[in-house]
Amino acid sequence: MAAKKLGRPTDSLKDKEIRVRANPETIRKLEECSKRLNTSKSDIVRRGIDKMYDDLDKN
Repeated sequence: MAAKKLGRPTDSLKDKEIRVRANPETIRKLEECSKRLNTSKSDIVRRGIDKMYDDLDKN
């Protein structure tokens, strides 16, 4: 029997990576959001993308 892969379970595989350039003010805002919401910077970016996508339907 094949050994099960260990690690955190996830609802969706996050195997794609993106890179962005940002100025210091944007980085500061991202870090502040991450700290105050007690979540990862990646999660903040994903939530921002979801919010922008949802707003497309409103226009």
